Amino acid sequence: MINRISDVSTVLPLDAAKTKVSDAPDFQNVLRDALARVENSRSIADQAVDQFITGESQDLHSTVLATQKASLDFEYLLQVRNKVVQGYQEIMRMQL
Repeated sequence: MINRISDVSTVLPLDAAKTKVSDAPDFQNVLRDALARVENSRSIADQAVDQFITGESQDLHSTVLATQKASLDFEYLLQVRNKVVQGYQEIMRMQL
């Protein structure tokens, strides 16, 4: 059965669509937060290693997990950076 025209949802006006897009966090803040998370995980890994070396902690598993998490966080951030640079280079190659 064919739906009536009144059953079709209305399309948002252009001004309403702009306000919804502007509610998203800007790219600079997203990158700043990602860098802070990577730095935090690195700091936690350093503390875990220091505690294990000094004998304050006997838990080798949590120390290794903290260092691996820091390593993976850094690798992820590095891949995001590479994709951003690749996108920038692609835009710069475009002819106007």
